[in-house]
Amino acid sequence: MAEIKLGKYLTLEKFCTCSNTYNKYASQINPYPQNLEETLTALQDLNRFIIEPIIDFFGIDKFRLTYGFCSKDLKKYLDKKDPETGKKNGRVAPDIDQHMAYEINKNGKYYCQRLGAACDFFILGEGSDRIIDWIVSQKLPFDSLYYYGVDRPMHISYGPQHKREIWTFTATGQPTRKGIDHWVELAKQLKIKDGIQVDYTKNFGEQY
Repeated sequence: MAEIKLGKYLTLEKFCTCSNTYNKYASQINPYPQNLEETLTALQDLNRFIIEPIIDFFGIDKFRLTYGFCSKDLKKYLDKKDPETGKKNGRVAPDIDQHMAYEINKNGKYYCQRLGAACDFFILGEGSDRIIDWIVSQKLPFDSLYYYGVDRPMHISYGPQHKREIWTFTATGQPTRKGIDHWVELAKQLKIKDGIQVDYTKNFGEQY
């Protein structure tokens, strides 16, 4: 399973084992999907339509994946607190962030009803703002995009809705669109051209 190719550049192993939390607790975590058929297709689509165009332009030598697929085991450890710092290993929102792709919970339902797949990454030597400029200019069919700052990794997903929603966050971690109006407007125009109907009055914070 580890050597399964997701596309031209990345393997399933790379996508499942890139996070700091996995590498810290690797011996205790199964990082791979259990609903392999549906999740693998979603990861391959994310690579084909989003990641590969980005790597084609910026270069594989500069591409750094920081968080890819989140397995059930990884989710548990992200929720746990580091015994040394007392802080959670990571911030997870499995019902909306698409990192769990098509994984199924104990009730037989998808962890994330948005479906699709997601990853976090950065490009060496490039600010995340420039990468977003390029993504929007190239009209990549992303679903959600989170901008955490010019010098931090960004989150991007690909899913069946192709919402092209862009969010940033306040110092306290609250989602907002303040300061990124230009990206939001450009993404909105792309959605109009694609015939996608989106309610822009909806407050992301209510579902985050």
